[in-house]
Amino acid sequence: MYIVGIMGNGPVNHLPDLDLYSQDVDVWIGADRGVLTLMEREIHVNYALGDFDSIDNNQKKTVQQNADVFEIHPPEKDKTDLEIALQKALSLEPDTIYLFGVTGGRLDHALINLQLLHKMIHNNIRGMIIDKWNEVEMAVPGTYNVKKSDLYPYVSFIAYTENVENLTLHGFKYPLHHADISWGSTLCISNELFSDVGEYSFDEGILLCIKSRDD
Repeated sequence: MYIVGIMGNGPVNHLPDLDLYSQDVDVWIGADRGVLTLMEREIHVNYALGDFDSIDNNQKKTVQQNADVFEIHPPEKDKTDLEIALQKALSLEPDTIYLFGVTGGRLDHALINLQLLHKMIHNNIRGMIIDKWNEVEMAVPGTYNVKKSDLYPYVSFIAYTENVENLTLHGFKYPLHHADISWGSTLCISNELFSDVGEYSFDEGILLCIKSRDD
């Protein structure tokens, strides 16, 4: 499996333990100040992309010297630094893309970053937003497995489109059979897995699967 990891510019106190993921990542992309976040954790940066308006000239030189590829973009542009980083990741045609440093801070950034998951599934690439408290995936109709996690014990399902039809959950504490959920429904919040691997399936719509923890 070919995995690309992207580090955004979000608050570092929202990051998970990157050691849990770094061994699986084949290519690391830093978006703007996210490059420094990777370097501070001694993770080699393959691509450094962005306008770099959030770092000083000395830091910029350090990034340029240590990244395999350094691309600077103008501050006034039609895409965020993160979307530019995602475009680079998509061009590499990976199986999976991990997004770190994209939650916390400004809500407008967090919401648009969540929508970037849709761009990934549109390209048949598995996308995950990961922070200290959550792992978020977006799914189109089909059947999927969910592995039990001690780090993220709760599993919630939220309709991303107005309606999600025929949602079925197997292997969960609260099973579900051919249910329809819509915007605002709390029916599938805070479920838990009974077994090591659970299964969910649905026929119509787009669904968010969120594994999370309280602390």
